[in-house]
Amino acid sequence: MSGRDLFSQPRRIRRGAALTLVFASVLATGAATGSFDDPYRKDDATGAPRSTPAARQQDVAEAAAEAMAEGKSPVEAAERAVSRSGDRWGAVYSEGEYEEFQEALDGEYTGVGLWARLRRDGRVEITRVQDGSPAADAGIRAGDRLVSVDGEKVDGRPVTDVVSLLRGDAIDGKDDTAEDAAAGTKVSLVLRRSTRTWQETLRRARLSTEDVTVSSLADGITVIKVDAFTKGSGDQVRAAVEQAADATGFVLDLRGNSGGLVAEAVTASSAFLDGGLVATYDVNGEQRALHADTGGDSTRPLVALVDGGTMSAAELLTGALQDRGRAVVVGSRTFGKGSVQMPSRLPDGSVAELTVGHYRTPSGRGVDGRGITPDLDAGDDALQRAETVLGGLGEYR
Repeated sequence: MSGRDLFSQPRRIRRGAALTLVFASVLATGAATGSFDDPYRKDDATGAPRSTPAARQQDVAEAAAEAMAEGKSPVEAAERAVSRSGDRWGAVYSEGEYEEFQEALDGEYTGVGLWARLRRDGRVEITRVQDGSPAADAGIRAGDRLVSVDGEKVDGRPVTDVVSLLRGDAIDGKDDTAEDAAAGTKVSLVLRRSTRTWQETLRRARLSTEDVTVSSLADGITVIKVDAFTKGSGDQVRAAVEQAADATGFVLDLRGNSGGLVAEAVTASSAFLDGGLVATYDVNGEQRALHADTGGDSTRPLVALVDGGTMSAAELLTGALQDRGRAVVVGSRTFGKGSVQMPSRLPDGSVAELTVGHYRTPSGRGVDGRGITPDLDAGDDALQRAETVLGGLGEYR
């Protein structure tokens, strides 16, 4: 599983929140205007949870309002209501947290500029360092091992926990009400390179994300790495394909991509598809569809790389490319988040995100709780396996 110190997953990951599938504003509008049907009410005799997204949303809002009236924490009350609803991916954010989340989707974050992954041996390895970041200025390099953050050992910990430590977020066992650390605050890292172990104290900074990076391999293969689907990332993928006029094939690296804006994932699909269905999804029982634009490169060989950190919108894109026979998928089974969340504002300004539906791949496969199985299993050698596959596909073009 891969991640980084910006927003691999929002801070309340233990409540099941992942980087949200954000659909068109019509979803939020539907909830605000009451246009979603609400035929079910909570059974007053049994106390069973109500059955529709709109009903669950109302329950959460009422819990927050009652807590405010009693001088209690509306966020905590809303969180309890979400937990009782059984919504695996439901989450509640304070107003400040949600604003930071939206900024992250706009392509900005507070951190030190590190990308990392949890290796199979349990060690945390730096996979990339952002140019011009505090980590780059300190001489930290890809391949360095991260041993601890502010005295907390990171071996064996989920990358989401490491992300939280780097950001200065609250994590399990910490104060839930703590604010994220601001730019300029210090963070102490212990790192290891070969036989050398040393400590670096960095100051967090406000950074712009580099969510799409392009590199080249031998034999004219272009690698497009997408770390998250933030605003503009879909157009960046399309531009990368258009500018690689001489490429013999493409690797679309979605490993560690925790999702983001679905519209951007659909735009990215348009780089490799000449129109057609990308996914279907339901909102309160109503079926809808997402389609790629026409004019994409649908002929040159393509391999998509995935792993257990490939989530949400990244799984939607992978499923479309696999189902439509456009890409060979290489790696390990993806995370399995195929649900649609809708944000709604609570009385105190905080935000609740509740599940309103699920999406399916073009062939009708559900992803939630299942993930996507690659066509070819691979681990740390996934990129090498992709090169081999592309070599074979190129022979039969």
